[in-house]
Amino acid sequence: MAVSATPPVLSPTSTPGGSSSLFRPDSLYSSPAESPRLTSSMINSFIAGAGGGSANGNGNGPAGVNNNECKMVEVHGVKVASFTVDGQELICLPQVFDLFLKHLVGGLHTVYTKLKRLDICPVVCTVEQVRILRGLGAIQPGVNRCKLITRKDFEALYNDCTNARQEFCAPTFATSHMYT
Repeated sequence: MAVSATPPVLSPTSTPGGSSSLFRPDSLYSSPAESPRLTSSMINSFIAGAGGGSANGNGNGPAGVNNNECKMVEVHGVKVASFTVDGQELICLPQVFDLFLKHLVGGLHTVYTKLKRLDICPVVCTVEQVRILRGLGAIQPGVNRCKLITRKDFEALYNDCTNARQEFCAPTFATSHMYT
């Protein structure tokens, strides 16, 4: 097979759609309304069709139970991804950390320390659940592990973080009278 030693010369007069054309001469969509956007029906169909991934074909539970059904639930007025596992609604810990806790604590390590102190045991996501969360944008694209917690546990964690923040920021009696 012979290979040309010189690259092809591209010019504004190159034939559109030909092998020497780098750019499409016409736009892909004639108006912004035609460009593809994620609609709620597309998201719901993605969530509904995202089951499977284990030997029994439906997630990490016993046969007949699908732990990969994700739904968006409202937490403090914001939609958050959740799974129902063993009859309990579990929400995505990294997502609620990003939305509600990161400005209150030093980092995710602090949250895990608080979880231990509060005796809260998060549930580890399955590979399929992580894929679903990534696809929904609940977690970053490079993340390959995730944990879920109950709403009740999240509220306990949130209250602990907000109370610790108020105690840390509240002036003491000595400092409040120092400047008067």
